Amino acid sequence: MGDRADVPAEVLDELRAICARLPESREEAAWVGTRWRVRTRTFVHVFTAHPGQDGAYSRAAELTEPTVVMTFRARPEEFEALVEGGEPFFRAAWGHDVVGVKVLPGADWAEIGELLAESYRKLAPAKLARLVEFP
Repeated sequence: MGDRADVPAEVLDELRAICARLPESREEAAWVGTRWRVRTRTFVHVFTAHPGQDGAYSRAAELTEPTVVMTFRARPEEFEALVEGGEPFFRAAWGHDVVGVKVLPGADWAEIGELLAESYRKLAPAKLARLVEFP
C-alpha cells in the first residue's frame, strides 16, 4: 500500500469531515495516498504528485513542484465545465469522467464538498445516493 503520510493532515481532516457525511463511505490506504470508497467504488483519491515521478498525473496537471492532487468523478456537463475552466482543475490522466484538482492553499472546501457529494452520488447505489444531504 502507498504512503498515507504524503498528504498533509489538514487536507485529510477536511476530506474526512466531508466524507463522514456520505453514507457507508470508508477511508482506506491507496497505492499512494488515501482514497474514499462507497462499497467497492472509489469516489475520491488524494495524494501528493511529484514532477516526473507520478508520470501521467504530473503531466496532466503540468506540475513543476510536489503538489497535493485529488481526483473524483463528475457528470458530463460538470466535467467539461471544470476541465475547460482550467487551474486548479484538469483532465485526469485516465477515465472519461475523472477530474483532477490541485489542492492548493486556500482551497474552497465548500465547493470541494459539493463536488465530492456529486462524485459519491454518481457511484453509490441509488438507495445511498438519495440519502446525501449536500446541496
